[in-house]
Amino acid sequence: MPDRNKTVLGGTLIELPPLRYTPAGIPVQHCVISHESSQQENGIPRQVIMEVEAVAVGTVGLAMNKIANGQQLKVRGFFAATSQRQRRRLVLHINEFELLN
Repeated sequence: MPDRNKTVLGGTLIELPPLRYTPAGIPVQHCVISHESSQQENGIPRQVIMEVEAVAVGTVGLAMNKIANGQQLKVRGFFAATSQRQRRRLVLHINEFELLN
């Protein structure tokens, strides 16, 4: 089932803390993406408004670090637990992104 955890999300970058590095020297960029859309649920329109915590690692993290808050983007990646202890709290791991404006 490795292909069943794939996500595409469009939204606006609203938080971009400073880039950090792991002890091994790998760049890690955390961010928050705001998303608003209208979705169909059981045949009824539903307004979706949410903020998603995300992280980009390596070259994708370095590229994310150059984006300004307010930038609209589409990201592709997967969800993972923030830690082994907090398995219900998820973070979106960004594998690639595209700027929309």
